[in-house]
Amino acid sequence: MLRTPVCDVLGIDVPIVQGALGGPWQQGVELPAAVSNAGGLGSVPTALRTAAQAREDMARLRELTDRPFAVNMTRRPFDPEVFDAVITAGPPVFSLALGAPGDLVGRVHDAGALYVQQVTTVEQALRAAEAGADVIIAQGAEAGGFSGQVSTMVLVPQVVDAVAPLPVLASGGIADGRGLAAALVLGAQGVSIGTRFLASAECAVPDEWKAAIGAAASQDAVKVAFAQHVLPPPTEGGYETVPRSLRTGFVDEWNARGQEAADRADVLRNQVMTAMQNGTAHRLLPLTGQCAGLIGDVAPAADLVHRLAGEAEAVLRTASRAAAD
Repeated sequence: MLRTPVCDVLGIDVPIVQGALGGPWQQGVELPAAVSNAGGLGSVPTALRTAAQAREDMARLRELTDRPFAVNMTRRPFDPEVFDAVITAGPPVFSLALGAPGDLVGRVHDAGALYVQQVTTVEQALRAAEAGADVIIAQGAEAGGFSGQVSTMVLVPQVVDAVAPLPVLASGGIADGRGLAAALVLGAQGVSIGTRFLASAECAVPDEWKAAIGAAASQDAVKVAFAQHVLPPPTEGGYETVPRSLRTGFVDEWNARGQEAADRADVLRNQVMTAMQNGTAHRLLPLTGQCAGLIGDVAPAADLVHRLAGEAEAVLRTASRAAAD
């Protein structure tokens, strides 16, 4: 199977990491278990989870797999109590997104875990490398959720050069083996994938969201320009980013009425919070990347891991033969 040096760092068989989806859009723990069991690195989110819930999620995940997995936190928001609970439980890998590492790297290493940092700029990557991160995820603007402004094709090689020899994973716009192969050619040692795993059998998000991903074109995944008026702001050390979502009536209306969204922030925020509480947040803000245009099925996560690795190997062999000719 396809293998790169980052596999040895993370203790996995193939260089494929499943990006975590948390908050009101809970993915469940069956998805990361399936990815880890297939040889990749599954990730469990903690966003908007309590310390007790995070401990329960990790315990359940350990019942489902004996392979390495990651626990993800963000600085949108960051809960110190949850962090303490996670680190005490001893995950193999801890990952952070949407904020500076601060003193977390040392605390994670002291607990015997690896530290992975997701970044959206070269400057953020340098900061994480200087802090002692073990792996960097360079996430391009194509990604769903809270992504940056620089495309994956442009960002990844810059980050690779900036933090070498630290291993880099590419993220954003990757949904098949061609994307994995391209990431390797750009200098990354693997990929971190979110949207493709949203449309997997094990992911606990509603089926209507998965169907919407399969029906969407890439241009249907747009930046939510008014998000700062309806979603919680970053906590201390957090990075300002703008989420990407599939178009909905809610997204289209308020993207076109930016000033009114600011004026009616309280009303819109209450609308979103109500949807989060009743499990319909995906009907307003189904966070999804532009690679939705590449996705046409809902498949078991293990099949996706094997498919991605096999396709990438085939693409790289074909490219090698073409170059030789």
